[in-house]
Amino acid sequence: MNSIKIKSGDFTIRWMALKSSLLTVALLTSHITVWAVSNIKIAVDAEFGIPFSTSAQAVRNGAQVAVNEINAAGGLLGRKLEIIERDNRAVPARSLNNLRELAADPDVVAVLCARYSPVVVELLPEIHRLKMVMLDPWAAANSITDNDYSPNYVFRLSLKDSWALQVMMRHALKSGARKVGLMLPNTEWGRSSLKSAEITASKDTQQEIVDTQWYNWGDPSMIERYQALRKAGAESVIFVANDREAVILVKEMANLPKEQLLPLVAHWGLTGGQFFEQAGLALKTVDLSVVQTYSFIGKSDPVAKRVLTGLKSVTGNDDPRKVVSQVGVAHAYDLVQLLARAINQAKSTDRPLIRNELEKLGPYQGLLGQIDKPFTPKRHDALTISDVYMAHFADDGAIEALVRAKR
Repeated sequence: MNSIKIKSGDFTIRWMALKSSLLTVALLTSHITVWAVSNIKIAVDAEFGIPFSTSAQAVRNGAQVAVNEINAAGGLLGRKLEIIERDNRAVPARSLNNLRELAADPDVVAVLCARYSPVVVELLPEIHRLKMVMLDPWAAANSITDNDYSPNYVFRLSLKDSWALQVMMRHALKSGARKVGLMLPNTEWGRSSLKSAEITASKDTQQEIVDTQWYNWGDPSMIERYQALRKAGAESVIFVANDREAVILVKEMANLPKEQLLPLVAHWGLTGGQFFEQAGLALKTVDLSVVQTYSFIGKSDPVAKRVLTGLKSVTGNDDPRKVVSQVGVAHAYDLVQLLARAINQAKSTDRPLIRNELEKLGPYQGLLGQIDKPFTPKRHDALTISDVYMAHFADDGAIEALVRAKR
């Protein structure tokens, strides 16, 4: 625009200066407006880069379905939600760097982890130093939520090792195994599982743990450890493993004489990857059951139908038998819905305020059913052992329930 000409040159100069100031104010106001409506971010820091892994993707998909529903209903606090990803490749140091980066962004209100308990356990000091809300939809080590931090910033809607081992040991006993062998990873997950198995054997099932064999991630063979358990008198093997090690053991067992085949009662880590596809025909030879908490198969409730419809838009699939790593999808969906309720109650994206409100949430009807009070100051696990059951792989790779404990 041309300046307004007034007889005095001073007026012209002053008018131009005023216009410049008004323009500056307008630009600043525009910047503030953009900042005020920026998206509320929920991060998924997980093992995206591990070959054949599906757990991180399942967590992201479940979270994305929840976010899409919330945004379609108008978002939160006048803002939209957004899922962002960070790949930690199951390396604690990478996850630590990711956590610090995410904590520096004021729009990030919480971080979802995924399958690997050792990663989350290593993060606990930094989670609490940074006061970052950590939501756990998969990692099962007891110490993740049963930590010594107060206030506690970790909230889990998932399995817990103490529950998993109780259900696994009871299943072995029901199948006739009074003597069991343990095959465990040399990690926090394995150590947590050992403690839970020992407590269950002594106080609940009265079983004998005849031997414990430890393996390291990346070991090329598992058969010697398996044979050591069999020769020690094990009638069933309690197997805590992810998909890689499970594929190795199942393929090695498939080459054994029939009389040397013991039932494998497995933790759910193997469902976080392409175990069924990689095990192939060997799986038909081995009696393998796996602990679970949720399946879309056979569900007809409104929440399950709605989530399956949402998954169709996110993944292109709404077949309940083909939902990959279903527990990760279901738990992440419910956790994000609970987080949204806490943000609404807090009327803020301040992390400590959100943390406080998570402990005050009322009844919630989600995929896992009715949860009357998801969290309390003394209990940061939303599920209970009644949500845990044993399952097996059907011929099409779907994970079907064997024994279902009811809430």
